[in-house]
Amino acid sequence: MSDADPQGHSPQIDLDPVHWARATLDVLGKALQRLWGRDVMLYVGGVSFWIMLAVFPLLVIAIGLYGMLSAPDEVARQAEVLAGMLPADARGIFRSELERLAHAPSGAVSTQSIIALIIGGYAAHRGFKALLAGLSFIHDEENQRGFISFNVMALVVLIAALVLMGVVSFGFLGIRVMSAALDFKPLAGLSWLFNEWTWTSIGLVLAMTMIYRFAMAREPVAWRASLAGGVASAVLGLCFSWLCAFYVEQIAHLGATYGSVATVVVFLIWLSWNVNALFFGGALATEMEIALHTRKIIPVSLRRKPAIR
Repeated sequence: MSDADPQGHSPQIDLDPVHWARATLDVLGKALQRLWGRDVMLYVGGVSFWIMLAVFPLLVIAIGLYGMLSAPDEVARQAEVLAGMLPADARGIFRSELERLAHAPSGAVSTQSIIALIIGGYAAHRGFKALLAGLSFIHDEENQRGFISFNVMALVVLIAALVLMGVVSFGFLGIRVMSAALDFKPLAGLSWLFNEWTWTSIGLVLAMTMIYRFAMAREPVAWRASLAGGVASAVLGLCFSWLCAFYVEQIAHLGATYGSVATVVVFLIWLSWNVNALFFGGALATEMEIALHTRKIIPVSLRRKPAIR
């Protein structure tokens, strides 16, 4: 599509900061309206349920694969790093399960991995179907995919997400091993490079940008809108993780109310907040695409009425 208007005028760039501030607030407000739609909470619940059902079988598979390449103590140490990304009240269930799997006999883990592959694969596929259905609903997609194409798309997105997660994890561990083995001095002062939050954010931005771009609608969403949605979902995910930890540790002491199941409740709260972050990224990408399309077809000179004197 050409950037020129039908009369042949070239588009003008409005550098007025007030205009950009209003446009940004307008897009954010409309994105929040999309996120708070009455049916979006149903998709949030569906995605959270299936992810919770899939996460432990997928951990069994990951430990089984990782245990083939590392000693049990190294697996347990990486498990401690992974558990540290969750709120304190939710770490116990993950830490105990990961340490149990890390020190379990390889034959037992291999057998569990076969069963976990079936359960985790089914639950993860359903979770991604719920995620794509929610994003399609938020995007107001009228030309919905058919039953077969929708299931195939969810499967492709699931496989791509697992591959991306593996690549990011390999890069993270590779840099750590390379720095320790070769004693690279230039890398010693880059603490952010060895931080799991950095690599998690990079992986999340890449994954959600691609999902917003290619899987949210039949027609690809604009790159700028998709990238903005990916960055917003990653930033909100980090903020929500911190806020969830602060909430359950400093404000709401859920152990007194829920007792022994408080860990599961905390994990569900953390999970639902992060799923909302993913859906907000889709809403933001949708509103940005609408704003960018409107800016292309309406010249600046026609958007702003001249002042009457």
